[in-house]
Amino acid sequence: MRIRPIAHDALVDMLAQRLASFPPGQWVRAAIDGPPAARPPDLAARLAQEMPARGRPALHVSTDKFLRPASVRLEQGRTNPDSYYEGWVDAGGLRREVLDPLAPGGTGRVLPSLWDPVTDRATRADYVSLAPGGVLLVSGDLLLGGELPFDLTVHFELSPAALARRTPSELAWTLPAYERYADEVNPASFADIVIRANDPAHLALVEASEMHPR
Repeated sequence: MRIRPIAHDALVDMLAQRLASFPPGQWVRAAIDGPPAARPPDLAARLAQEMPARGRPALHVSTDKFLRPASVRLEQGRTNPDSYYEGWVDAGGLRREVLDPLAPGGTGRVLPSLWDPVTDRATRADYVSLAPGGVLLVSGDLLLGGELPFDLTVHFELSPAALARRTPSELAWTLPAYERYADEVNPASFADIVIRANDPAHLALVEASEMHPR
């Protein structure tokens, strides 16, 4: 395993090149996976801005708009790490409304948000059409190793100490969920691209991850 530092701009450029390298006309469904401390939505948003210049329209969807209703999500309490790990995100809705429409033969019509966790109501968002060849960037945590189909997977990896240090105290209850994720799924062992993010100002690329099969 070789680990080398990578600047934020260089990371965006590398990932944009990788996404643009898929066959023309193919939708590309990419996961930007990592705990909130790694800020995966920030990377996804930058890539969404970058891809049109590479000839690929792009859409960023965040899993925080695909949470289950509070009556289901919080059934075991507001700070239950097992519930957080096993079912806060509506994976079925995300697959049905976002990922499957961009599979080969799909419609290309994507629902960018399903549920508003603040109002605890459906967002009633309009469907948007992503042209063939477009890139979908799904950002969130605990995304890999389950039922969600992705064409490219990017995983932010933090050591337990760094994750604990960078997680706000009000979210410390989620830390056991990330321990389970690392132990049971071990996304760093199979993600297409793994980024060490112990220090947000000094990222590092784990280059051996590109040799792992998806």
